[in-house]
Amino acid sequence: MPESHIDTVELARELIRCPSVTPEDAGALTALERALSQFGFRCHRLRFEEDGTPPVDNLYARLGDSGPNFCFAGHTDVVPVGDRDAWSVDPFAADIRDGRLYGRGASDMKGAVAAFVTAAARVTDNGRNLPNGSISLLITGDEEGPAINGTVKVLDWLKQRDETIDVCLVGEPTNPHEVGEMIKIGRRGSLTGTLTVRGQQGHVAYPHLADNPIPHMVRYLEALTALELDQGNGHFQASNLEVTTVDVGNPATNVIPAQARAVFNIRFNTEWSGTTLSERLRQTLDGVGNQYDLDITVGSEPFLTPPGPFSDLLAGAVERVTGRKPDLSTTGGTSDARFIKDHCPVAEFGMIGQTMHKVDEHVSVAELELLSRIYETILNGYFDR
Repeated sequence: MPESHIDTVELARELIRCPSVTPEDAGALTALERALSQFGFRCHRLRFEEDGTPPVDNLYARLGDSGPNFCFAGHTDVVPVGDRDAWSVDPFAADIRDGRLYGRGASDMKGAVAAFVTAAARVTDNGRNLPNGSISLLITGDEEGPAINGTVKVLDWLKQRDETIDVCLVGEPTNPHEVGEMIKIGRRGSLTGTLTVRGQQGHVAYPHLADNPIPHMVRYLEALTALELDQGNGHFQASNLEVTTVDVGNPATNVIPAQARAVFNIRFNTEWSGTTLSERLRQTLDGVGNQYDLDITVGSEPFLTPPGPFSDLLAGAVERVTGRKPDLSTTGGTSDARFIKDHCPVAEFGMIGQTMHKVDEHVSVAELELLSRIYETILNGYFDR
């Protein structure tokens, strides 16, 4: 194996310099594959597509042939930069200022990807000293997008090859203020409802000849927003419904519209499934009236990796390196862990999330190095080295 050295910060900068806004790869996976191949990872570039969605490049890389297989999952795609003029730096230049690395994806989550690669290099002495098992990376280019041609299809590909992942760590930015504060051991589910209330169009001067859907919509929304779904449980906060838009689409001031439309989203805990929550919503609306249509999309089901050996391993490594005892949390939005949880125990731990998706996204160079040391400690603990 040739001598090589991979630097966490420099690899993160190389990845950030690739403008890999979903679904474009822009060379990010090639840079990652090049780094991993230096110390023996077998890399598989996987492109998937579906009708109506753009093709997406993914990478699965593995070092070792035997089990157990410790997998790091992440993504190299990033969200758009937004108003480029509002940035104080070029969002894809990967500038370092005052000890901070700036660029789109620094926090979410190219920094964590780089940190894991360098941790794996140190643990295996650049591939010369393999663990009693395997280390793998599942990296998608579709996490920030529709998540159709990414992690789900890579997991299917692995299943077809009879390749097993035993545990998985996702490198999402989980920490609120300092690296070491929080590990995510579950996520709430996400349900989106589109409520359409039917009426009858007519002239505002002759309301008896029409049926205005807007007052009906108000009553339906009042019933939904007054609904106490649950009070949470030992691992999850209470489920929460938020109305995100109400629209009539009526440009005329003298016309009663024919229908009104509202969209709401519910982040729900393990007291519900998508099916039982949908039934509860329809029961509530039926109690108001029957002149509505409700279209429901369940984006993800809630899940929990119960505290146990895997979370103990992660928390112990964090505490040894940082001196902080991390919270085991289920807060926040969704991630690709929602797909991985059907295959193996999964948890999330990465950088600080304060600037993710924002203008001037950045991470501390020192904390980026700190994250790599935590990942190294996790790997050594998992393989009992």
